[in-house]
Amino acid sequence: MLVLLPPSEGKATSGRGAPLKLESLSLPGLTAAREAVLGELVELCSGDEEKAREVLGLSEGLRGEIAKNVELPTAGARPAGEIYTGVLYDALDLASLDAAAKRRATRSLLVFSGLWGAVRVNDRIPSYRCSMGVKLPGLGALGAHWRAPMAEVLPEAAGDGLVLDLRSSAYAAAWKPKGEQAGRTASVRVLHAPTRKVVSHFNKATKGRIVRSLLTAGAAPEGPAELVEALRDLGYVVEVEPPKGNGKAWMLDVLVHEVH
Repeated sequence: MLVLLPPSEGKATSGRGAPLKLESLSLPGLTAAREAVLGELVELCSGDEEKAREVLGLSEGLRGEIAKNVELPTAGARPAGEIYTGVLYDALDLASLDAAAKRRATRSLLVFSGLWGAVRVNDRIPSYRCSMGVKLPGLGALGAHWRAPMAEVLPEAAGDGLVLDLRSSAYAAAWKPKGEQAGRTASVRVLHAPTRKVVSHFNKATKGRIVRSLLTAGAAPEGPAELVEALRDLGYVVEVEPPKGNGKAWMLDVLVHEVH
């Protein structure tokens, strides 16, 4: 099982250890694309601060993120699972998993990123600010920049097992499973049952809990149908929309009554 996650806007501070080594990150086929984005981002943030703030879509209160990006090549790095601190990752709470569940997380979780493309939770990265929706002056839209290298690398990483896609739309655009692999992909929405609406904070938190439940239980569903069964066994209410034709992903709605 490969679980595709979005990053979080909120991030912990960079570590005090060794700085980033691009060549040490998982999915080495993305190294050249990572170098290009990193170089463009550092150059942008080393120049006109107002331009950088506009390009990155930062509020006045986040102006300090620009200086953080300038230091990316020399900043200390930490495991990505510690860097991402948003709602989904708080609910997932990787640090409190037992040893076996942590090993499963290392094998199965892949976090998408505007800067790194995609990383494993044990890949060491510095804290940064660069969403997938950014258009860098020299590279253009990052979603488009990542499409070709992702298409080369991700099918092998996904292998012949289940792909559980929990990404938001901006990150999903960077790579979409195709053909037979798409038929083994399940995308999940979390709906507030009484209203049938997606509530952003609630949606992210529940996705974090779903991943934690699967990791803790040691669940290893081989495909979308088995995933539905596993989630129901774990107490989730799941509605299923099987793929409409070949090369289409499954759509799962997880219904929850309490918004928290």
